[in-house]
This record gives sequence, C-alpha cells and structure tokens, in this order.
Amino acid sequence: MIRQYELVEKVKAYDPSANEDALNRAYVFAMKAHGAQTRASGDPYFSHPLEVAGILTDYKVDSASIITALLHDTIEDTETTLEQIQQLFGNDIAQLVDGVTKLTRIEFQSDQAKQAENFRKFVLAMSEDIRVLLVKLADRLHNMRTLKFISKPEKRHRIAAETMDIYAPLAERIGMQEMKTELEELSFEELNTEARKSIKLRLEFLRNQGEGLIERIIDDVGSVLIENNIKAEISGREKTPYSIWKKMQKNDIGFEQLSDIMAFRIIVDNIEDCYRTLGVAHSVYPVVPGRFKDYISTPKPNGYQSLHTGVFGPERHRIELQIRTQDMHDVALSGVAAHWNYKHGGNKQDGPQYRWLRELLDILDHAAGPEEFLEHTKLEMFQDQVFCFTPKGDLINLPLGATPVDFAYAVHSEVGDHCVGSKVNGRMVPLKSVLHNGDQVEIITSKVQTPSPTWERFVVTGKARSRIRRFIRLKERDQYEQLGRSILQTAFQSDGYDFTDKALSGIVKKFNVPSVEDLCAGVGSGNITGRAVLLAVHPVSRSKRGFEKVVELARHRLKSGKSKKTLSKNKISINGLIPGMAIHFAGCCHPLPGDRIVAIISTGKGVTIHTIDCETLEQFSNEPERWLDVSWNIEHQSDDAHVGRLNLTILNNPGSLGDLSMIIAKNHGNISNLKIINRSNDFFDLLIDVEVRDVKHLTDVIAALRANPTINTVDRARG
Repeated sequence: MIRQYELVEKVKAYDPSANEDALNRAYVFAMKAHGAQTRASGDPYFSHPLEVAGILTDYKVDSASIITALLHDTIEDTETTLEQIQQLFGNDIAQLVDGVTKLTRIEFQSDQAKQAENFRKFVLAMSEDIRVLLVKLADRLHNMRTLKFISKPEKRHRIAAETMDIYAPLAERIGMQEMKTELEELSFEELNTEARKSIKLRLEFLRNQGEGLIERIIDDVGSVLIENNIKAEISGREKTPYSIWKKMQKNDIGFEQLSDIMAFRIIVDNIEDCYRTLGVAHSVYPVVPGRFKDYISTPKPNGYQSLHTGVFGPERHRIELQIRTQDMHDVALSGVAAHWNYKHGGNKQDGPQYRWLRELLDILDHAAGPEEFLEHTKLEMFQDQVFCFTPKGDLINLPLGATPVDFAYAVHSEVGDHCVGSKVNGRMVPLKSVLHNGDQVEIITSKVQTPSPTWERFVVTGKARSRIRRFIRLKERDQYEQLGRSILQTAFQSDGYDFTDKALSGIVKKFNVPSVEDLCAGVGSGNITGRAVLLAVHPVSRSKRGFEKVVELARHRLKSGKSKKTLSKNKISINGLIPGMAIHFAGCCHPLPGDRIVAIISTGKGVTIHTIDCETLEQFSNEPERWLDVSWNIEHQSDDAHVGRLNLTILNNPGSLGDLSMIIAKNHGNISNLKIINRSNDFFDLLIDVEVRDVKHLTDVIAALRANPTINTVDRARG
C-alpha cells in the first residue's frame, strides 16, 4: 500500500503546481472516514481508494482527480455527506466525487432493462466531466485486480462481463490502451479460464522453442535502421492471450494458423523518420499483403497515431511493426491523460476523443428508451473503423460495414435525413453499398426527401439507426392516428352517433392515454378496439346489428377460405414421401431441384418442402415428429418449371427492364412475377420470380445477369 508522502511525491514529480495541502488532507480524511472497514480480501478498505489514486498517478492526471480517487467511496460507504466534501475541498472536487458516487450507485445489473437505464445515466454523468470516467475506470481496474477474493462465482462472472462489455470499450474510446488491455485480460481470465490457460501454455511452448527470438529480431531490425542512419528505440512483445483468442474467433482459425503473434514497436524522433523507417523495413523485409495501415495521416477516433505493417522479418518470422514518435506512443498508452489540459485551463471536451461522447448524447436524444439507447451505443463502441473522406477532404470515421447513409448521418443529421443518392470515388452507387478505407463520398440531398424505413436494414451506426427509427415511430404514429380516426368514425356512424374529438376527450383517462391523438393512434395500431371506445362514450349502444353482421361476414369468409381445395403439383418426384401425398413448396425459401431439402408435415395440408437452411425451420425445432428426411429424385426428374426468387439492383436507365427480361429469356428462364421493392433516381431494387428447371439453371441465369453492366447486383433471395 502506497504511503502518504509517496503519493504526494509522485503527483508533485509530474505536476509541481499540485495542491500538496489538499492531497494530504484528502488522504487523512479518507483514512479516518473508512476507519476499520475491510474488503473481501481482508485488507483495510482504505487500501482501495489509495490504490485507485496510485493507478491515476501513473497516468499523470491532475491533483483534483487524485483527490477524487481518495474520496470516491466516502459518501457511498461512510457517514460523510456531500456538503462536508464541498466545505473541505471546494465545489470542483465535490462535483467530481458526486459524479463518481452516482456511477457507483448505478452499477450495472443482470436485468437488461435496468442495465440499459443505468448506462443511460452513466453516459450523462461522464459527459459532464470526463474525469469522472477516469476515476471510475481506475476504480474498476483495481476491483478487477482483486476479483478473485469475491466468493460467489456468479457475482465474479457478472462483474467480469460488464467490464468486458462496457468499461474496456470505454477505456479504448478515450485512448487508454494500456488500461483497456489489462481490463480485457482480467475479464477474459474469469469468463473463459480454460481458453486463456490453453493459449498461455502454447505461448510458453513457443517461447521455449524460440529462446531469445524477440531479442534476436530486435537486434536485426536495429542493425538495419542504424545502417540507414535512423535513430530508434525498439521493443518487442507477444500479443496478449485475449487478443490472440479474439483473432482466432474472428477469423475462425486455430492457434497453429496464427503467424503474427509478435508485435514490435519502433519509436523514432519525428514523423519524417516514421515514414523513412517504413520505407527501410519494406525494402529489407518482404511485406505481408493487406497489413499496412497509416494511422498517422488518418488517426483513430480516440487520437491514436502510428504506422502498422506486417513483414516476414528476421528468420522468416511473420511479425507486426508499429512505428511512431514518442508523443504518439504516450497518446497510445494514456489517451486523454497524455495531454492533460485541466491544469492548463483547456476545454473539458476538446479533442478527437470526445466526438464519440457527443454522438452518444445525440443518440440519447433520439432513442425511444434506455434499451434502444444501449443497443445503439454498443454499435458505436464495439466495431472496427473505416476512414472515408468528404469531397473537401475532411476525414469521417465510421464502423466497419458502414454505408453512404451512415456517412451522411455522420456528416450531419440533416444531411442524413434528406439523403437521396451517393457518389463514391465519383461513381454513383446504391445507398446500401459498403464503404471501404480511403473512399471519397459525396452525398446528394433533396429537401423533399425523408428517411426511408428500408435504410434500417443496412445501416450500422447507432446514430443513423436511432434517427431512422425515430422518424418511423413518428410516421407510424401519424398513420395509426389517421387509421384510428377512420375506424372510430365508422363505428360511431354505424350506431347513429356523431364522431367528435370533444366526445373522446372525456374518456382518454379511462384508456390511460394522454390525449385524443394517442387514443386514435391506439385504435389504429390495434391496442384499443373501436367498439370499446364507442361503448366508453355511449355505454348503451343503439344497435348491435351492424357489429353482428361484420362478425357473421368474417365467419363466412373464414369458412369459405378453409373450404378451398389445395392445389398440389404432384408431378415432382421426391424420395422419402408416401405416394399421392400433397406437396407444397415453401414461399419463404423457394426450394429447387438440387437444393438440400427437408419436409414439414402440416395438418390437413400434406407436407411443405423447405431448403435445409431456411430460417422458418426454427419455428419447428421443438416438434421433431413433424420433420421428414427427403431428397429430390433426380432419376425421375421432369422438365417442369420451378420458381426461383432473385433480388436485383438495376440502373434506372431506359431499356434496363428490357435488357433484364431479354437476358432471362435467352437463358431459357421465364419471369412469373416482378415487384419493385425500392426505387430512387438512380437505382431500382427488384424482387423477381423466375421459372427454371433446377439450381444449376438458376445459377446460369444469375451469372448471365451479373455480366450485364446495367445490373448492379443480383443474388438468390432467401426469405
């Protein structure tokens, strides 16, 4: 446990202007306040805030943050009040301690709704002052270091899971890479003990086999740089077990297939030397294709800068090189703490690390509730980045898989709302196209355009999804309200009453809705029946005959619908079925001869044939008695037509549909149904049913369509 004078000396070493008296008073006050309290480990409780303060001194944060760390549990766990903190240490410290205390009180629970609401409060609290988050991260780091002393396994697992899901990504977002790595490793040790142990054993085996390998590589690379008059400091390390495990999971490969488990940092004097070092490395060692990343010219959202490249280094080992200056290295390790600006009077929310925080607040404004906010926020925090540019050269950071719509919303919410088209690298592309690193994106807007509900299917950023959902909610509500009014008007008129808003205003409280508009929307959405509203306004209905007629008509339609004979194409020969059994082909997956298939027995309907990968089959997972193992009888297969369904995107040019139908006809297919599911000024999205013989025939049709420049994309539809 660090002593009082040692703590003060550590702070004074990097901040000579630190308030020594306040640090001493905070140390003594916290020690007295916690008194004889102990932790699960048996240590005095005061050791915890002291260790948290010690962690923060390693990041050279201001003295106010150190004092807050010492006091952060006094209000929650002792009889100390906020007023006492304010009186003894001032408003600034009191606000920071209060912020951390609120975060402690809203620790995440296993219940999803409660976790979502708490995370919403968490974001609001840290948006007031980022130092609140720094203290909380240090607090969580020390708790993770002592996690083994908690006796209940389920509690350890819950704490480790929320650390992995929430705190580690937050540490990464503010650039505190060192802290993020340790939080992940400690969480991984609890959540997947066996996997971590296995990876560590394999690393140890490799280490023993290649004894002194890291030192030999450092010497070799160092000699190459000295020969080229580059002054550099080189260090090497193995990648952490968690980062190795994550790569294995992401790429679905085994440990033996990994070949770059070593990373080497080369720290040089200036940016020019960074690029010189890269050139020398690439000229001496063979380059691993696709592994070069320039984070100096395009920094990560948290301010991280470095050159990354993969090479086949000394002794033909595949290694990763990270080339950076000392300042870049400090930012890589410490993030927001590397260029601390409170003691210099800087703005609390300056710098690239805070853009994501402002985006979270924007999502908070547009999310329907805490759970939706948590979903969109995780989208923002957990995805890798791609870097794109505006036509003016401004850099926009987006998650992997982002589309022009995500780009438009990243530029500005209004640009996203009015987006009608996009150009990527000067070429018109569909709005659902995936963007890649270095793309230059131009968004075309129109004042009359509004967000399309179809956008939600392909956007990946939380901001875009929250804005689209908000618009859909408002639009749906308007539509439900209009429909509800129509339903109520019909119901009232059928009984001879006049329909007025005044008549409804007296009963809104009966239905627990705030206004007449909400009552109408409830009727339109089906949550409230028009008949119930009519009877609430006029308890004694003048006539029930109209209602009875509707019921009678509905029953008649239902009966007549059931009496329709099911048509079956029994010419198709399928192995595994009783001869003469009624066969239907599922409209969800459109199975074709050549597909792997399964049959589902339907009462009164015979059997329905699905492809083996059809998502609808999940509905029958608990009814194995309804499954039949079947296959196509290729020997007795006729030339009858089967329907294959295609999704296409085609250019909106004169003659495009003519080209489409001509290609299908030339390949002996026949269009049986065509539906335009989305249209814009430049592209049409189509759903087409094509009559073909089998899977091979459909594949030939698809290949011919793809070869035509008029057709942008074509795939077999599923679902």
